[in-house]
Amino acid sequence: MVCGGYICTKNALCALNILYVLVSLLLIGVAAWGKWFDLVSSIRVVAAIIGVGIFLFIVAFAGLCGTLKHHQILLFFYMMILFIVFIVQFCISCACLALNKDQQNHLLEVGWNKSDATQQDIEKTLNCCGYSKVDYTGTCAASCFKDPSPSCVTCSNIILEYAGDVLRFVGGIGLFFSFTEILGVWLTYRFRNIKDPRSNSGAFL
Repeated sequence: MVCGGYICTKNALCALNILYVLVSLLLIGVAAWGKWFDLVSSIRVVAAIIGVGIFLFIVAFAGLCGTLKHHQILLFFYMMILFIVFIVQFCISCACLALNKDQQNHLLEVGWNKSDATQQDIEKTLNCCGYSKVDYTGTCAASCFKDPSPSCVTCSNIILEYAGDVLRFVGGIGLFFSFTEILGVWLTYRFRNIKDPRSNSGAFL
């Protein structure tokens, strides 16, 4: 069977969905590991990562089942969901790559103000206090704040130093996976319209 036929397309779709299953399990495992070792105390952050992992696992599992059984309905819904995910992920990836310093600072400050648990995680990990100014009359999870003569830097100084590189990395990874998703849409569309050579030649699949 030449590449582009039934078997080749089926194997390519199976490999793609197995990759998505592994990525979803990695996301769930990393979130659980971070919570277990108390690296991330924010329940919302952990829940969001696990939620994305579970969603990806369900989509990939449906795609894998649809591919193995050549199930038209499963493949159709898999193709539609994958296309929607592609559009959303492509837009977010482009936004990450296009943000300038002022926009990065604004978004980071908004995210900082939304969660006290996230603030504590960042202060503890980066050894900094406050976002744009240090309040020595308040509380801080950083070790520098517990010194007899505390002299902490603001977290924005540290975060913004690496924010551009992180956003470019996240945007690049997201862009790469978005192209694998559009490849999955194309393969699924092609696979749905190929007859199984082992079936009855007169049967419609």
